[in-house]
Amino acid sequence: MASFFSDFGLMWYLEELNKKEFVKFKEFLKQEILQLRLKQISWTKVKKASREDLANLLLKHYEEKQAWDMTFKIFQKMNRKDLIERAGREIAGHSKLYQAHLKKKLTHDYARKFNIKAQDLFKQKFTQDDCDRFENLLVSKATGKKPHMVFLQGVAGIGKSLMLTKLMLAWSEGIVFQNKFSYIFYFCCQDVKQLKRASLAELISREWPNASAPTAEIFSQPEKLLFIIDSLEVMECNMSERESELCDNCTEKQPVSLLLSSLLRRKMLPESSFLISATPETFEKMEDRIECTNVKIITGFNENNIKMYFRSLFQDKNRTLEAFSLVRENEQLFNVCQVPVLCWMVATCIKKEIEKGRDPVFICRRTTSLYTTHIFNLFTAQNAQYPSKKSQDQLQSLCSLAAEGMWTDTFVFSEEALRRNGILDSDIPTLLDRRILERSKESESCYIFLHPSLQEACAAVFYLLKSHVDHPSQDVKSVEALLFTFLKKAKVQWIFLGCFVFGLLHESEQEKLEMFFGHQLSQEIKHQLYQCLETISVNEELQEQIDGMKLFYCLFEMEDEAFLMQAMNCMEQINFVAKDYSDVIVAAYCLKHCSTLKKLSFSTQNILSEEQGYREKLLICWHHMCSVLISSKDIHVLQVKDTNLNETAFWVLYNHLKYPSCTLKVLVVNNVTFLCDNHLFFELIQNQRLQHLNLSLTFLSHSDVKLLCDVLNQAECNIEKLMLANCSLSEQCWDFLSEVLRRNKTLSHLDISSNDLKDEGLKVLCGALTLPDSGLISLRLEACELTGACCKDLASAFVHCKTLWGINLLENALDHSGLVVLFEALKQQKCTLHVLGLRITDFDKETQEFLIAEEEKNPYLSILSNV
Repeated sequence: MASFFSDFGLMWYLEELNKKEFVKFKEFLKQEILQLRLKQISWTKVKKASREDLANLLLKHYEEKQAWDMTFKIFQKMNRKDLIERAGREIAGHSKLYQAHLKKKLTHDYARKFNIKAQDLFKQKFTQDDCDRFENLLVSKATGKKPHMVFLQGVAGIGKSLMLTKLMLAWSEGIVFQNKFSYIFYFCCQDVKQLKRASLAELISREWPNASAPTAEIFSQPEKLLFIIDSLEVMECNMSERESELCDNCTEKQPVSLLLSSLLRRKMLPESSFLISATPETFEKMEDRIECTNVKIITGFNENNIKMYFRSLFQDKNRTLEAFSLVRENEQLFNVCQVPVLCWMVATCIKKEIEKGRDPVFICRRTTSLYTTHIFNLFTAQNAQYPSKKSQDQLQSLCSLAAEGMWTDTFVFSEEALRRNGILDSDIPTLLDRRILERSKESESCYIFLHPSLQEACAAVFYLLKSHVDHPSQDVKSVEALLFTFLKKAKVQWIFLGCFVFGLLHESEQEKLEMFFGHQLSQEIKHQLYQCLETISVNEELQEQIDGMKLFYCLFEMEDEAFLMQAMNCMEQINFVAKDYSDVIVAAYCLKHCSTLKKLSFSTQNILSEEQGYREKLLICWHHMCSVLISSKDIHVLQVKDTNLNETAFWVLYNHLKYPSCTLKVLVVNNVTFLCDNHLFFELIQNQRLQHLNLSLTFLSHSDVKLLCDVLNQAECNIEKLMLANCSLSEQCWDFLSEVLRRNKTLSHLDISSNDLKDEGLKVLCGALTLPDSGLISLRLEACELTGACCKDLASAFVHCKTLWGINLLENALDHSGLVVLFEALKQQKCTLHVLGLRITDFDKETQEFLIAEEEKNPYLSILSNV
């Protein structure tokens, strides 16, 4: 079908006008061009033009959409609504054509993709619950009428793609989103990535039923478009491009990563809606760069689902309970089983061990052990004790392929990539039969590992067998580079790779590898990993970049206490986020061996906030985590952030912080909720060693602030720096803080930014600052809803406070007259201020010139955008 906006289509509509109407059309066209200040067309040519000539002229001088918009407006003025309605019917026809095509594609191509028979897919009926679930994906938490940007977050293999496919099928059948979206376009990033460069128009044309997609018509109503971006983690796309680098032209070819950035950062088609699926690590990396209206967490098998799956596989009730309990006792393995395909892998692996008369307890101790056992079982014949030479070669080649894929961010492999790594064409059917490889969901001639974690396990095995210099691809780097890349989370799609490398160094894994490949492995890799940790120990900047949770999991998988102690004592600072029970277990295992730490930063989110059902093991782990505050004699900085603590958990932390040997100098508590009596927390800051207290982002009631200020007013309090930014401080708090400024002689830095201070509150604080013995050096008042009316009080503080060196007034509504008052005060000899935080570009031209001139007059003053 030709594009609705083709020259033929435009000519056809002009042909519908009679001679008199056609002349009138030309007159209206001249007016329209002048009103819109568009590029002029020769009026002589327009007057002489036939209907065909005029269509060609319009499409030559203007974009298709622009030409058609003008034509519609003129038809409206000429009262030819019949033509507009006919166009609307034709547009609707394109949408119906596309829906029919999509339904056919989903029920055939995608039936293969998810191993579902096409006829079975046709028979599937969507229930009301299904439809409600799909509709609810695009129910926004955001206020207003923002276009939807919904992020579906879930681990690989959890079922995100299948859910999206079912949603598109429901739309193609006319069940959901019928009045909301005219078109839904699905882009699988594994497929899109292969294109390297493309335009959005080209991507859409690939999805169209024939060669000529009506892209101009499609783009003319962007609010009626839903784009589904599936598996974003496989793209080399970090959304960090400058705004000027993004593109808003839907027909312009560009690198596909930039194309996706332009779409997702709403430079291109900002009115469109999006459903994006990716792994949690990808979401974490991009959540500050993509403005989501909602985030949906996609979960897989729950405990009952896993138990049912084991029951169906084992059949024998006792065997089912035995196998399931092994998995349930290992929190990491239990998490793996939430992914359906990995649940199958774990269950079948345990079953095979039992059938061989071996105790499955040993392979369930560590995740690495289960993966390697599963892989080696696949390559060892049923009744054989050892693999054949051919199987050894096949696995070694597969590991080479996996390593190349990890470094090149490749998860879909061509036949040429397989051959390059030593996999023969004749090997492919065997690898497919063994279910370690499967055909790509997008192409019959490409292949993927059954699950990305299996690819990571094979890639780790490569490093135990060969050096990176022996790999056919130069992209494959050393094991040292692998470790740094993994620990710094430089590649978000690496979930297990570093852990598997460490896990393979366990004695039992070394024996398995040597038995399978028939030769002793080099022990050099263990020394190389320790050298990496020593490099980290002497590099403070590198330590800040390390994700502590990644390091903990590596050491946990290795299960070598001597190496663990050496490794943990290389670290002077650790930063980690524990998101679930498994993370707490692993963090505790490592931290209890730490004695050299100077700085600890962590978040436990909601794990420790449950009042009921507190598992004894979790509490023991929390004790071990907190014990580092005692075992590390030189720990001076503790940061707790994004954490909810119930009373039991808080008491554990409290008792460790009150221990005589705890020597904290800096305590940072950001966005923390204490589900207990707060007065205990404020007792902690009576510690005479404490010099820096940061409570920013933590809600403080006026009674909390009263308790805090009572401590600050005690003579033995040595806090020099107090940060209370964005703490929702109330009006009553300013009197309490004013009293602190009057009485406390050690407090020199105060930050109360992003609170509703207002001019009245500032007046109260300035009353204390004008006293002759105020010792404040720095005051941050960013975004405190101040106006020019407060400048008189500030000016008085500038003159009378003998120590005040810097003040931040960014993001406030100060005016020109108020600034004049401030700068008059700055000229006085008594004034000691040297740094004034203002963003010059926030003011009008006259005020900007005034500020620049004042800064030039005063060589001791710096006006900074950020202080």
